[in-house]
Amino acid sequence: MYTGFLKNVWYVGLPSSELAVGKSQARKIMNEPIVFFRNSKGTVSAVRDICPHRGIPLSFGRVVEDTIECPYHGWKFDGSGMCTEIPSLCPGQDLNPNKIKVRSYPVHEAQGLIWIFIGDKDYDMSKAPQIPVMKAFGNDVKPKLTYVVNFPCHVDHAVIGLMDPAHGPYVHKSWFWRSEKTMLEKRKKFAPVNYGFQMVRHQPSKNSKAYKILGGTPTTEITFTLPCIRVEHIEVGPRNFYSYTALTPVDEKNTRVTQLAYWDIPWLTLLKPAINQFSKTFLGQDMDAVTKQQEGLKYDPSLMLIKDADTQAKWYYSLKTEYHDHLEQKRDFNHPVKETELRWRS
Repeated sequence: MYTGFLKNVWYVGLPSSELAVGKSQARKIMNEPIVFFRNSKGTVSAVRDICPHRGIPLSFGRVVEDTIECPYHGWKFDGSGMCTEIPSLCPGQDLNPNKIKVRSYPVHEAQGLIWIFIGDKDYDMSKAPQIPVMKAFGNDVKPKLTYVVNFPCHVDHAVIGLMDPAHGPYVHKSWFWRSEKTMLEKRKKFAPVNYGFQMVRHQPSKNSKAYKILGGTPTTEITFTLPCIRVEHIEVGPRNFYSYTALTPVDEKNTRVTQLAYWDIPWLTLLKPAINQFSKTFLGQDMDAVTKQQEGLKYDPSLMLIKDADTQAKWYYSLKTEYHDHLEQKRDFNHPVKETELRWRS
């Protein structure tokens, strides 16, 4: 079982709303310092956040003439990572700034998120898991709600904690959610999708109170794809609600969780403050659980995954291991998930 960080995949760098024109933002992803900056035309770039001259983070500088300027000596780097200017050079001095480069990363901005491709420079990105698109909305849609929080744990524990179907009655004890007193047996059909799996569209369980605010007869499908993206799409007649969760590994002990909500249900906007509070409470309960979990993990215990409640976690590890192995062995990806029905009580 591979427990490292996956490469040659797309990760969320940050929400689009966090990066204004002419500004920069520093992020650490997979132990690597990266600075994102947006030029005057709105285009986003990402480069390694260390100046090759004296090692100061470029993010302490400013965006000037569509470049990121080092705050120490004014060296400027464009979106490709090439140095465009060294102010201290005098005419005739034999040094071409353009030969000095920092690593740059492919980025993609869509539906309110800025993505970054972490991997080998010569890798064919068309072969990587594609960024999940909310087909009901256009590329320029903006999220109604955005919430970013740090989980103090390895990305694997964050992923399987969020997809765990059996923890709800115990972790999410709230008036708006089910409790252990209303636990029912669930039967859900699952099917493989590209580099992931999907809980096939169905009507939510009768003890799932949160869905009732949508009115009508909602149906939902939940899709997980590598490296660590969960998208729930709820349909209420012709209307749509998406809950979009993307996890980004910061380092071995921290994971950035980006939670967004999108909808085209007009009257639901009136409940935006309540939905925002619900999202913060819900994600905060998950964060509290994984934070407490770290106390036990300090002792490196042997852990268990059982049928059927933990089968999705098993699939996650299988998908992750297969993706890593197929890259290392330079062979085709062999999907480990098969169509099936799972049963659990929650």
